[in-house]
Amino acid sequence: MTTSFFQNFPLRTGRTHEICLPNAQSFAFALGGYLGGAVLWICEDWLAGHINPIGFSTYMDPQNLLRVKTKDQTDSLAVAEEALRSGVVNLVVIELRQPLSFTAGRRLQLAAQTGESTGLCIIPEGQGNNAAETRWRCAPVFDQQDSTLQRWEITKNKSGTLAAWDVRWDAQTRRIIVVSKASQ
Repeated sequence: MTTSFFQNFPLRTGRTHEICLPNAQSFAFALGGYLGGAVLWICEDWLAGHINPIGFSTYMDPQNLLRVKTKDQTDSLAVAEEALRSGVVNLVVIELRQPLSFTAGRRLQLAAQTGESTGLCIIPEGQGNNAAETRWRCAPVFDQQDSTLQRWEITKNKSGTLAAWDVRWDAQTRRIIVVSKASQ
């Protein structure tokens, strides 16, 4: 029997979390769909990639995605902090390319707590911040029969245990399904 991953999701709202590895965007879109409402996605304008609405429409309604391009990481952090503090959006996703100082990470935590919004920092692997509530690794699991199979691993958790799950996306029900408990 499969269960929805989000039924026991160890990611608290009103906090800021971190995610790394290739499937970080899938994780963010699935979380945005689960939380519902508006999602603010912040990245620096020099990044060449674009988010294709067709690619994430099975996760969440593209009309709920607000995309902001900033001059640099300092501006990205300022926008994220204001958005989290306002509580107007349910999820703020920020793509970071440089490590955060503890002070910057703590400011994001306080803003998320004030606005009761959830923050998700997409970071390069190994550049985590001590202020983050949780840190995740999200990577594909290669399976010829299921191209949506992923391994989601929580590598830091201030309020619980560490674990890993093999999950897949069920486009018909628009939810993450736990396939099996991954070996640790």
